[in-house]
Amino acid sequence: MRRNEYLPEGVGPLFPEDQPLSVLRDAMENQTVLEGMAIRCDGRRDLTVRFGGYEGTIPRQDVIHPAISGAERDIAVLSRVGKPTCFTVTGMEVDGGGRPHFTLSRRSAQEQAIAYLLEHSAPGGILPARVTHLESFGAFVDLGCGVTSLIPLENISVSRIPHPSARLRVGQDVLVMVTGIDSTACRFYLSHKELLGTWLENAAAFSPGDAVPGIVRGVKEYGIFIELTPNLSGLAEWRGDAAPGDAVSVYIKSIRPDTRKIKLQIIQNLGPAGKPPEIQYFITDGQICDWAY
Repeated sequence: MRRNEYLPEGVGPLFPEDQPLSVLRDAMENQTVLEGMAIRCDGRRDLTVRFGGYEGTIPRQDVIHPAISGAERDIAVLSRVGKPTCFTVTGMEVDGGGRPHFTLSRRSAQEQAIAYLLEHSAPGGILPARVTHLESFGAFVDLGCGVTSLIPLENISVSRIPHPSARLRVGQDVLVMVTGIDSTACRFYLSHKELLGTWLENAAAFSPGDAVPGIVRGVKEYGIFIELTPNLSGLAEWRGDAAPGDAVSVYIKSIRPDTRKIKLQIIQNLGPAGKPPEIQYFITDGQICDWAY
């Protein structure tokens, strides 16, 4: 059970088994945010959630806060099935057999999360998030209780990528930086690249003469751009067997901090790169007041 925490859905524990009804009565009275598993969506688009040994129903109008992008679409409800889902308990009825059934509200949990984020967040602040889905233009992340926001493609990393899947995966826990807040619309604007370090911070991990892995990110007539880290790329001479997305081994010929340029030589093409490399954060908390790459 989660109290006074507005974590992304699936990060916190599900409501535990064998809890007495008194715990749920207290949760209803205090509007405590709990989490269970959505198991069914009926024709009215009401959502059934199982939590512990109980079940409850989230009416369609209480599944998603209307300020969240796409909240009016049926797919936003249908796609909850099989996923951890936050809620508060808003009502309880006991049937003739003495078994309780609960009315739940995910929207209420999201209202609490939005209020918390509006009060405690500011531009430059760092928040935990979980990637919910990827589009060509960016990555959607859950900031808490299913309150989603977008990291635009150009804000994911300094090194250019063709699609967010080159850097992130659905279900991944990440950190994000708040770039702006629209309190009227309850919207949070995000970036990610600032947390991945400056050019100098990334380049400090490499030395001329090193042989290291990289990923081809761009092929031009004058050379091939190779990503060494999400915020660091170098340029190698053109060769015909390299394509964007290929993993390669490279030899570092020179590093020029004054011009922020790294000269590379491709040793071997290793074929298409696999899953995105693990992300290393240089900043994990606090407030970013100024950032220069």
